[in-house]
Amino acid sequence: MADAFERSEHKMREHGMSDTAIAQFEHLYEVWSNEESTSWIREEEVEPITDIPSFHDVYETINHEKAVDAFAKTAFLKLNGGLGTSMGLDYAKSLLPVRRHKAKPMRFLDIILGQVVTARKRLGVALPLTLMDSFRTSQDTMAAVAKDRHFEQKDVPVEIIQHVEPKIDVSTGEPVTWETNPDLEWCPPGHGDLYSTLWESGLLDILEEQGYRYLFISNSDNLGARPSRTLAQHFENTGAPFMIEVARRTEADRKGGHIVRDVVTGRLMLREMTQVADEDRADAMDIHKHPFFNTNNIWVRIDVLRKKLAEYNGVLPLPVIRNYKTVDPTDPTSTKVVQLETAMGAAVNLFNGSICVEVDRMRFLPVKTTDDLFIMRSDRFHLTDSYEMEDGDYHFPNVTLDKRFYKNIRDFEERFPYGVPSIAAAASFEVQGDWTFGRNVSLFGDARLEDEGHPSYVPNGEYVGPQGIEPDEWL
Repeated sequence: MADAFERSEHKMREHGMSDTAIAQFEHLYEVWSNEESTSWIREEEVEPITDIPSFHDVYETINHEKAVDAFAKTAFLKLNGGLGTSMGLDYAKSLLPVRRHKAKPMRFLDIILGQVVTARKRLGVALPLTLMDSFRTSQDTMAAVAKDRHFEQKDVPVEIIQHVEPKIDVSTGEPVTWETNPDLEWCPPGHGDLYSTLWESGLLDILEEQGYRYLFISNSDNLGARPSRTLAQHFENTGAPFMIEVARRTEADRKGGHIVRDVVTGRLMLREMTQVADEDRADAMDIHKHPFFNTNNIWVRIDVLRKKLAEYNGVLPLPVIRNYKTVDPTDPTSTKVVQLETAMGAAVNLFNGSICVEVDRMRFLPVKTTDDLFIMRSDRFHLTDSYEMEDGDYHFPNVTLDKRFYKNIRDFEERFPYGVPSIAAAASFEVQGDWTFGRNVSLFGDARLEDEGHPSYVPNGEYVGPQGIEPDEWL
């Protein structure tokens, strides 16, 4: 495998990748090629986390006037490297319109910038924002930021660029070649790449020199991850080096990463489902045994993180996630590859005294699929003048749209030309088949549409329930 890695190293150098990027990939490659048996986090090696302070408990203990002081020492970082390929996008997912506000279409990025500007004005803090972009999202994202006349930032970089790495041909261990589209030969190393990118960019040094002590990190597609002075003060009060916001799992969260404790070290651990052995899956997906999942909203002390990165020369020894795919994700017959990744939250295990705090679903509103986007665009939400996605209880109906006709954003938009139906009275919504929706359609109960075997239409003003489109007359 040494020769195979050397070919990957050569390819990365030709691509202009840095020594840090190559060192990080070497760590991932060595783990993948030599330690297959150690990739599992076995059930008997961990214990569940069940007693975590909630945001509501924390809120009662905070001096909210003093909390502004902790918030003033906080910087904001958004992971913004994704293209939204799962929805058929070929541009930054953060540039996808989420909903309208006062007749203006609002993208993820518009809402993020609005949240930052609002916090700055209301609380009188600098609150620097940095986006971790990829080579693919950088140009469009920074052009959009430059057009926002309310957002301005001079002393802290608005952008750092994440690394890329070669996809590995599973059969040879060598970097894959795909002449049809050479861009598909590369992939990001997962959001755990954040740490080596921070190290290499010098951002931590810049922040510390300007008096910032805490870094709040979240995904750009999670509009619930707003700046919070309450959590900033709580994090400062605890003295913890690292804090993860977690939320209670529901059946829909059974397959997500969850927080456990290492029985040997006593440290917290993030266990992704890709790190669960088959015989442990039932336990790992038991939402009563393991009740909390990782929201990927993370707070870290800048000085502690700098010291830890210096200890490992910029490459933290995070667990390796093996993501097996084909080189062209849209072509199942293309070459089988492995993408070697790390998870940002896995760093929790490297710090003594790391903690969690339980937050409500209002701080976890991710959009990974058009099913999620349907809910964000629905009448369950109201986008306030403070750029908050507001809902009554943040417990949403389960939405399942036929992937054949709604997975890609263009198909989705085509079938909801007047916007998505009202779901205020719906417990769930499932669409089978190819349906296009007229104006002012309303859903109720367990709304369902069956596949009629041909393109179908829900007329204006109709109601859809458990029996499909309700009849015009009651018999």
